[in-house]
Amino acid sequence: MNIVLILIAVIGGAVGILSTLYCTISMIAVIIWKIYRKAKYHISMFD
Repeated sequence: MNIVLILIAVIGGAVGILSTLYCTISMIAVIIWKIYRKAKYHISMFD
């Protein structure tokens, strides 16, 4: 295979993995933040 094609595939795969990890970690962080606000300030989790 062409070395450029392999390089593009590796970069594309890395970008896909990193964006998926970012979205997953962000979603978990928002849920934890909402639970924290609910416990400490008695704010609705849906605001």
